[in-house]
Amino acid sequence: MTPHKIWIAYYTMLRAEFVRIIRIWSQTLLPPIVTTSLYFVVFGKFIGSQLAPIDGFAYIQFIVPGLIMMAVITSSYMNTVSTFYFAKWTRTLDEILVSPMPNWTVTLAFVSGGVLRGLLVGVLVLIVSLFFTHLVIFNLAVLLLAAVLTSVLFSLGGLINGVFAKGFDGISIVPTFVLTPLTYLGGIFYSIDQFSPFWQTVSLFNPILYMINAFRYGFLGVSDINIWVCFAVLLGMLALFVGIILYLFRQGIGVKN
Repeated sequence: MTPHKIWIAYYTMLRAEFVRIIRIWSQTLLPPIVTTSLYFVVFGKFIGSQLAPIDGFAYIQFIVPGLIMMAVITSSYMNTVSTFYFAKWTRTLDEILVSPMPNWTVTLAFVSGGVLRGLLVGVLVLIVSLFFTHLVIFNLAVLLLAAVLTSVLFSLGGLINGVFAKGFDGISIVPTFVLTPLTYLGGIFYSIDQFSPFWQTVSLFNPILYMINAFRYGFLGVSDINIWVCFAVLLGMLALFVGIILYLFRQGIGVKN
């Protein structure tokens, strides 16, 4: 395929995904907004008003970046895993695979759909957060880079989950038993500086901790972990996930079998 035809194929898949996200907005965009709003009310206003500031910021200001990132992670992951598995289940994926599109274009299209939904949800949650507190932006470049890289990473993760899923139950196992616990233990509601040295060390094995801290640094200028280490972990995991998904597509594992 020529570059122009590859672009048309990619754009067509992405446009279809965008239309789907907007058409069923009550399933794709509204739930994370409602859920996060409840966190703002319960943890930010009711409980947060009784807590001391963290790193010089009110508790609700401290948790807002983490809650936005949680919405981005969940939406990016679930969009890709559900879209890819549904394409397998309805056999529309077969039509895509027999087309002359290279594997990397198919991967990019599915991942871009997840990134699109993740960032849309992130922006909407950010807007809602302004009704509860005021926010500052310390470094816009770091903020945007952390959001985009994290969304890409978890879109790739959702794609890997979709490849191995054998049924609709299979697309909920990882989000329920892996993604949700790691997210809640990733520093959304606390700073690991409040922990004992042992639990600080344990927390460092949670990759989501680095993503949330990078995003929080972009907003507030504070982070429990060196910002360069955060991005090193992000880029390392991205390289790993890209390698895995390209290998799976090349071998046809969970795709052609």
